[in-house]
Amino acid sequence: MILAAVCGSLLTTGMAGAASAATPTPGPTAPTASGTARAGEDGDWTVEEALRFWTPERIAAATDPGAAFARPAPATSPSPGGTGTPSGGAAKPGTPTRPGTPAPIPTPTLKPPPKNKPRPGITHENSRHFRGIKSVGVLFAKDPNNAKTHYCSASVVESAGRNLVLTAGHCVNSKAIFVPYYDGSKDVRHQPYGIWPVTKWFYDGNYVANTTAPTSDLDFAFARVGRNDGKNVQDVVGGNSLARTQGAKDRATVIGYPSVDHNPDDQAVQCTTETGALPGYNQMRIDCAGLWGGISGSPWFSSVDLDRGTGTIIGNVGGSNGGGPDVKGSDPLYNRLTYSPFHTDRFFLLFDDAQKNSDAGHGAYQQPAPPYSVGRAETWKHAALMAAGDFNGTGRSDLVVVWSDGEVTLYDSDGNGDFSSERRLTDKNGTWTYARTVTAGDFGGNNQFDLMVVWSDGEVTLYQDIGGNGLGSEVKMADKKSIWSHATQIAAGRFNAATYVTDLVVRWSDGELTLYTNVGPGTFGQENKLKDKNSTWEHAKLLTAGEYSGNAKWDLMVSWTDGELDTYVGTSTRGLGSEQRILDANGTWEHNTVMTTGKFTPNGRTDDLLIRWSDGETTMYNDTGANRLGRENTLVYPVL
Repeated sequence: MILAAVCGSLLTTGMAGAASAATPTPGPTAPTASGTARAGEDGDWTVEEALRFWTPERIAAATDPGAAFARPAPATSPSPGGTGTPSGGAAKPGTPTRPGTPAPIPTPTLKPPPKNKPRPGITHENSRHFRGIKSVGVLFAKDPNNAKTHYCSASVVESAGRNLVLTAGHCVNSKAIFVPYYDGSKDVRHQPYGIWPVTKWFYDGNYVANTTAPTSDLDFAFARVGRNDGKNVQDVVGGNSLARTQGAKDRATVIGYPSVDHNPDDQAVQCTTETGALPGYNQMRIDCAGLWGGISGSPWFSSVDLDRGTGTIIGNVGGSNGGGPDVKGSDPLYNRLTYSPFHTDRFFLLFDDAQKNSDAGHGAYQQPAPPYSVGRAETWKHAALMAAGDFNGTGRSDLVVVWSDGEVTLYDSDGNGDFSSERRLTDKNGTWTYARTVTAGDFGGNNQFDLMVVWSDGEVTLYQDIGGNGLGSEVKMADKKSIWSHATQIAAGRFNAATYVTDLVVRWSDGELTLYTNVGPGTFGQENKLKDKNSTWEHAKLLTAGEYSGNAKWDLMVSWTDGELDTYVGTSTRGLGSEQRILDANGTWEHNTVMTTGKFTPNGRTDDLLIRWSDGETTMYNDTGANRLGRENTLVYPVL
């Protein structure tokens, strides 16, 4: 990862601590003609020589290598809508045109949320330090100019020769030793399972260390280790089986060894969590606190027996930028976001080479199409409005996004808190830039949601049964220059209705709050005043609604301009219901820019809160309650 700044600075020519020209050049630096390369053989690097070199004094005096890795190349201007490039052009036929209407309401410019301040009520401490397992350990490297502490992690894998370990491509180094089940309280002469000298490296010749290029998909390597006391390493500690990465979305356990700077007890760290796609790469990413430098190369297990000490590996810490975002060490994302390349064809070709002790070439790397992801923060900064609803008739919510350039996109839910695909409902156009507020409800009562739009000129439009039919059929609910030009936010829900989402809460510009019941195509039904005009509700920044309390009816949620977040349980024609505080006023939630609620997870309730922050980060709080946020599920990170 960028963590590799403290776990492998010898790996890129020109970095601090790089080996001199007189020593073997460690680490992949440029593609070779063969497509597969090895970093030289260290056949003379024996257990005895390693023990002579790694005296207790050298280990005690060791310091982490440090280097500043190259920054990613500047990105091209993102398309505001989705992950593709909009084709542009005129609005969809039948879409209203508004010559002479007021200019679109500008989106307020906010500074991004402070990166070093966690959101209230949210923690990412989902990892723990422990003794470790016997098949996972650390790598040390002998540099004639400087003694280095353990700089990467590695794991023993089942192989024909019973002598292979897996790590990251950027961890390749000269005169390395592998120490399984490392005990930081003991010197190398007294490790529980001994030390094992690396005698030969195998890595893909197309890989270049610590870049953001597509070839960072190849950040894996195998090391053949020599015998210790006449035995092979797999005979002593066992071996892990290797399995193909089936996709970006999985569940994995990562075990590795952070550097002592952030791990004073010098123990292994373990984190089990869901994986997701890294946009633009054939790589996975996880969000686990505490994965500092030194964990590069650590195995990602799909299953692991901690007592037996082995499991099944589907990935390893590595990939773009060495396996993590290009941010400063003071940024919490530095130790949270971690990447792994997919273990697919190129990985197993390399594994075969390592087992056969072969240097066969496999040609240039042609990156396969990366798995689907909703895109990057640079794009999601332009998500102006969102509405969640069952647009496809699947029984779960999907997401409509109106972008700042007028494009409208439908994201299809996978039912597990993420999205599986996207469809453009209309190309970028001038008309939809005038959409002021949107919501989704089943106003037609046919188990397929409709999209309601309030335009800046006061016109209100209902788009029925969107999804397979694009924006569907259009019904005018109010003419332009109507009273609805003062409607600031709308939120559909089932506050009074028995079956379908046919109720509508409106917050007006003067603070008045209204509930319309039995709303349908062409009618707003019955009007019920919830609040007279007042100055307090003028500060209601965003509205949404959902089944937060678990009752049969829905509740109203309000995000205030000062960052406070409240729900109103039991909102009905009789009133707002009881106020439940989720968050007190705070600076972070002032950056809540767009908000909606849907049924995105399997619990069967519309209680998954979706937030687009001012910096483009997009977060889902799964299974949110009336007085608490649900489990945080980040869909779009502010950096990669």
